[in-house]
Amino acid sequence: MANYALRVPESLFAYARKMAEEENVSMNQFFVTAIAEKVSALKTEAYFRERRERGDLADFDAWLGASPDREPDAGDELPECAG
Repeated sequence: MANYALRVPESLFAYARKMAEEENVSMNQFFVTAIAEKVSALKTEAYFRERRERGDLADFDAWLGASPDREPDAGDELPECAG
């Protein structure tokens, strides 16, 4: 386990303290969870960016073209737009 001294603006710290109290967790747990959520979001973004770069629109179009032309299965229909 590592320690890191963190400088946080007073207003943000006060809000974080309030949120931690509402969630019934320690400030440490609140900050660790917040950091984990941010790291997860960044990793997810990187994953999808890498997947997009590997993608090939021509291959996708060919795949769609090979799909059968039929009505969707029950429950898979698009919802009707109100308007």
